[in-house]
Amino acid sequence: MTVQAKQATVPQNSQHPTPTQIEEHIVEIVSDSGEGAQKAGQTFGSVCAKMGNGVWTVEIIPAEIKPPARTRTGASGIRIRFGSKYVTNMGDQADLVVAFNDQVPYGRIEQKAYRPGTHILLESKWANDPVPEIRELYAQALKDFEKMGLIVHELPMEESCKEIMSNPRVGKNMFVLGLLSFIYQRDLEKCRAEISQIFKRKGDKVIGINHKLLAHGYEFAKKHVADLCFEVPPWPNDRPLVVSNGNTAIGLGVMASGMETVAMYPITPATSASHYLGDAYYTVGGFLHQAEDEIAAVGFAIGSSYAGLTACTITSGPGLALKTEFLGLAVMCEIPLVIVVVQRGGPSTGLPTKVEQGDLLASLYGATGDAPKVIMAAATIEECFHFVITA
Repeated sequence: MTVQAKQATVPQNSQHPTPTQIEEHIVEIVSDSGEGAQKAGQTFGSVCAKMGNGVWTVEIIPAEIKPPARTRTGASGIRIRFGSKYVTNMGDQADLVVAFNDQVPYGRIEQKAYRPGTHILLESKWANDPVPEIRELYAQALKDFEKMGLIVHELPMEESCKEIMSNPRVGKNMFVLGLLSFIYQRDLEKCRAEISQIFKRKGDKVIGINHKLLAHGYEFAKKHVADLCFEVPPWPNDRPLVVSNGNTAIGLGVMASGMETVAMYPITPATSASHYLGDAYYTVGGFLHQAEDEIAAVGFAIGSSYAGLTACTITSGPGLALKTEFLGLAVMCEIPLVIVVVQRGGPSTGLPTKVEQGDLLASLYGATGDAPKVIMAAATIEECFHFVITA
C-alpha cells in the first residue's frame, strides 16, 4: 500500500510524539485460538468507526476448532482496514501486525498478507522459553522475517500484563487494544465505553481489570514503540457510523422488520447471528428459540407462522439440506416463512470457516415437487439488513 504521509500538528505540550498523518492503514492481530485476538480487533474497529473512520474487518479463522498451539496453519485473529474514506474491502498487504507468537505470521505470509516494510509487534517471551526447540524456532523466525523485509518489534507483552493479572493469556487482548490505541491515537474514553459494554454481564470487577489492561497497554506503547505513531483523520461524513458484519446486520434486520420469533440451531458460520439476537432481541420483544436440531428449528418457525407470528429461521448449507422437506410443506400449505442461509464453502457438510456462494442453486431448486421460492442474494452488508426487512 502506498501512503502519502505528512506531519500532523499537535499541541507542543502534548505528551504524545508528533503522529504521522495517513489516509488509511491495515492492521492484523494474529494468535492461537482462544487468546482473544478477534475480540480486541472488533473492539478496535468499533472505536475507529465511532471516531469517524471508514472500517472493514475480516476475521481470520483456522480450519480446526482448536488447532495445536504455535502452528503455522493455526492462526486465529482479525484484519482491520480503516481510513479517512468509505472502505469497501479488506485491502491487500497489512501495514502493522500484532503477533502473539512467532509461528502464526508464517501462514499469513504464505497468503501474501504482508509485505516488505510491514511492522510486526511480536510477543518476545518465546525467546526465553524453557523448551530449547521453541527458542530455536523463535530465533529462526526473527531471521526469516528480517530476510523478508518485515520490521520486527520484540515486545514482552505477556510479562507486562502480569503487573495487572496473574493469567495474562486471557487479558492480553485488551492490553493490545491499549497498544493500538496509542499507536493510532484512539480515544481511550471510547475504548473504555466499548469494554464496559462488552463485559457488562461479567460485573464491575472484570470491567475494571480490562480497563487497567487497556491503560497499561497504552502506557507500554508510549515507552516501547513511541516511534510508531499514526493519525488517520475521520471520514468527512454527516452520518453516525457503526461496525457490523453480515450476521449482525441480519440480526438488526430481524429486529427492525418487526419479526416476532426466530428459531435456529447453532451452525457455523451462521451462529453469531443467534449470539447477537440472544443479546439484543428481547429488547424489542422478540423471542429467540434454540432448537435441538435443524429440522426442529424450521418446524418451530413454520408452527409459529401458522399460529399467526412472523417467523424466521437462520442456517447454513447443511442445515438447508435438512430443512428441505419442511420447506416443501411451507410452500404446499402457503405458510409464510423467511429462511436466512449463511453459506459455507464446498459440498456435503462443507468448510465451516470458508465461504462461497455455492448454495444459491440449492436454495432455488432444492425441493421435492413444484415448490417455488423467492431468493434474495445479498451482495453487501447493507443488503443483509435490508433484505431481511423486505422478506
